[in-house]
Amino acid sequence: MCTSTKEMVVASWQNVGAIDLINKAVPVVKPGEVLVRVAASGICGTDLHISRGETPHASKKVVIGHEFSGYVEQIHPDTKALVKVGDLVAIDPNMPCNQCTFCRNQKYHLCPNLFCIGVTVDGGMSQYVSVPARAVIAVPSNVTPEVASLAEPLSCVVHAVDQGKIKTGDSVLVIGAGPIGLMAIALASTSGGRVTVIEPSEMRRQKALDVFGASEVYAPGILAPVDGTLGEGYDVVFECVGRPNTAEDAVNFAKAGGTVVWVGVAKVEDRVSISPFDIYRKELTITSTYTNPYGIERAVKVLAANKVDWSALVSHSFKLSEFDDAWKVFLTGAGLKVVIKP
Repeated sequence: MCTSTKEMVVASWQNVGAIDLINKAVPVVKPGEVLVRVAASGICGTDLHISRGETPHASKKVVIGHEFSGYVEQIHPDTKALVKVGDLVAIDPNMPCNQCTFCRNQKYHLCPNLFCIGVTVDGGMSQYVSVPARAVIAVPSNVTPEVASLAEPLSCVVHAVDQGKIKTGDSVLVIGAGPIGLMAIALASTSGGRVTVIEPSEMRRQKALDVFGASEVYAPGILAPVDGTLGEGYDVVFECVGRPNTAEDAVNFAKAGGTVVWVGVAKVEDRVSISPFDIYRKELTITSTYTNPYGIERAVKVLAANKVDWSALVSHSFKLSEFDDAWKVFLTGAGLKVVIKP
């Protein structure tokens, strides 16, 4: 990449186990790209996986940040863009090759040549980032930069709820009420489901009830085991934790004929023990989600509709120079979404 002589501060994966603040040249915008001045960038669980070396496709020394919004600073003269300088934009970080069999069959998120802003190429935990014009989508004026930075994770949840195929009146269980789980609760409840939540944090359980549309909430271990073959359990179960025990719980809480959606990102080496006979007897559909196909524009529309107070997801805000403090808060899990405002 061509670079300028101007420098900026970025948060980069330099060494396994840490994200460090370093100086890096401000990128020079190339044909087909727009330069974005970052306004808000959320820290994600994927960033933690990257820092630990648990994301096989992440590039070494990459600038993290795949959940971000910003203002269009510059558009290369040879770039055709649907936005203009000064627009607030959300970013779709996943850029497919548009040539492979998956891209040609409307499954671009499974593209083996996919590059991801903030994972395989430099991302938005910085002051400026140059991105393909196709990655940006204009954000309506009633959406703040902090809320706009939620578009990427929300687009992943849009895909998850699509996979769940919720029908009006369905009983829905969401395991885990972190930011992704709370988004799933909101979309499931507005899709006509009656949502039950299992979550260890009292604060998150209360958020699920007060803001995001849950009907009832429980700490882990409170709900009794069910016999899905007798009509007990849930029509749709979303696992939003990413651990083997909760993945198993999701299967065990499903009603016969139900759908289980594994949303949480587990470690590569994790394994789950489930009974094939139980799956057969209950005729379960077990599916998963990978990224956010065709979801970013829909997510921006959901945010703009403001049927949910999406700002309630942002519990902490820090300057980029305070990234170390922000990372510590994120690691404690004490809040919800930790946002960096460069």
